[in-house]
Amino acid sequence: MSTSTLEQDTQGQLTEQGFSCGNTWYHGTSSALADTIKQDGLKRSGDPQLNEATKKTMATIGNKYTATVEPVFLTQNKALAHYWAEQKVRERSVRIEGNEQAVVFSITLPESINKQVKPDVGAASLLLVKEGENFMAYVAGLYQEKGLAAPDINLRSADRLEYLNKLGMAYIDNDIAVDYLTLLEN
Repeated sequence: MSTSTLEQDTQGQLTEQGFSCGNTWYHGTSSALADTIKQDGLKRSGDPQLNEATKKTMATIGNKYTATVEPVFLTQNKALAHYWAEQKVRERSVRIEGNEQAVVFSITLPESINKQVKPDVGAASLLLVKEGENFMAYVAGLYQEKGLAAPDINLRSADRLEYLNKLGMAYIDNDIAVDYLTLLEN
């Protein structure tokens, strides 16, 4: 997906109130997972290779590893999904060898499922570490490209909708069927 395509998405969607929401969402991931997602849909904690690699690493250092069921993380913005896809590729490259690329899926949900999407307030802990600082700088850049002030959010007292509207952080605690997914062109 070209930078201009990502910028166009943000330009049309971002306002002073933040990122607009509808029934179309985006999920960024690694190209290594794309075929499985196209076949089986988006699964919670859906990276079995990375989970297995983490389990082996933990066993090597003598620790037990218990996989947790993570929700499917979503955003209403293609550029943000691409950002998270790049993070997934980087995360996988530490434990899994391969030539992977960032890919983005578009997800169009019927209203009955769409109302299950929630603001990702759990991301507050992420925003307190270096990776979160990088994300906040990226978000600030999107706002600035649009001529808007970067979001100023107090992570301890922020309204939960600020995580969705201002930062584009959402999740659904269900798997998403393949019928609702479209792999976007790179």
